[in-house]
Amino acid sequence: MNKKYAVTLEDDERRQLRELIGVGRAAAYKRRHAEVLLKADAGPHGPAWTDERMAEAFGASVRSIEYLRERFVTEGLEAALGRRQRSRPPVEPRLDGRQEARLVALSCSAVPPGHCRWTLRLLADRLVELQVVDSISYETVRQALKKTS
Repeated sequence: MNKKYAVTLEDDERRQLRELIGVGRAAAYKRRHAEVLLKADAGPHGPAWTDERMAEAFGASVRSIEYLRERFVTEGLEAALGRRQRSRPPVEPRLDGRQEARLVALSCSAVPPGHCRWTLRLLADRLVELQVVDSISYETVRQALKKTS
């Protein structure tokens, strides 16, 4: 079967990968990626293992091997050896720094009449009243205050 992303290593890349595996201290995932790339090498000096054989030998899925080959071909050796960085956090923060500062200032201010202390629900409601945020849950208020104290 023809692979869409065939790994063909240059001599210096092959040497660099062998050094990474044999000498020095590197993270386990980097060493595994280097071993996979060496076995996937379809050049004249490479063994050109199949994805299925590599997946079985290294305890990975076939799709992981395919992703690694694709990253090597499209982005280069360093990108294939490293971990892919997220472009953004998994969930955008509900409060920015300015809004958190308003929350902390509000929690340190005088308690509204009829109450003996600030509750999380009172703080959440007051933030909405003051138009600091459009809506917010008391759990978000709790997490923000826990982070600042």
